[in-house]
Amino acid sequence: MGPAREFLKDALIRSVSVAWKEDVRHWHPGQQWIWEPGGLGVFDPGINALSIVTHILPEAFFLTRSDLYFPANRAAPIAADLRFHTGSGIPVSFELDWRQTDPQTWDICVETDKGTLLLSHGGSRMTVAGEEKMAEPDREYQRLYRNFVQLVRERRSDVDLAPLTHVADAFLLGKRHLVEAFDD
Repeated sequence: MGPAREFLKDALIRSVSVAWKEDVRHWHPGQQWIWEPGGLGVFDPGINALSIVTHILPEAFFLTRSDLYFPANRAAPIAADLRFHTGSGIPVSFELDWRQTDPQTWDICVETDKGTLLLSHGGSRMTVAGEEKMAEPDREYQRLYRNFVQLVRERRSDVDLAPLTHVADAFLLGKRHLVEAFDD
């Protein structure tokens, strides 16, 4: 995420839109806990997108609207539409959906005065104004585990509560919409 953060630090950001859509049957087959109260539902993967955006944006953002879509037979949402604004008024939107089948979509689009920044494939690819700037294999968990090992060795912690705060706010402020029952 370093290159994206560096690109955005002195850019005039106009808007941020996130589409994080995947197939729950592929990533969580038969895992009923995810649908129970406290299981987070679509926020289980959605918190990854929130983590990336809180890391790359040069300013904090705050929830202004939350629409949560609950299957008629589940206690956790299968989709969410979230609207945020930064302190300076930049709109930030998230579309999270677990009903998407192939291909999976993990895209973050930032409109700026220097061109459109697109992080795709969960942040492993970065383009600016259509020009590829970075393409790496997905090594998210390898990086996380290396970081955990280093933190344990140094007896330190590294905690960013902002993504979890956004999830909690989404549930607290969320308008509940019932959608068709979901069975996996």
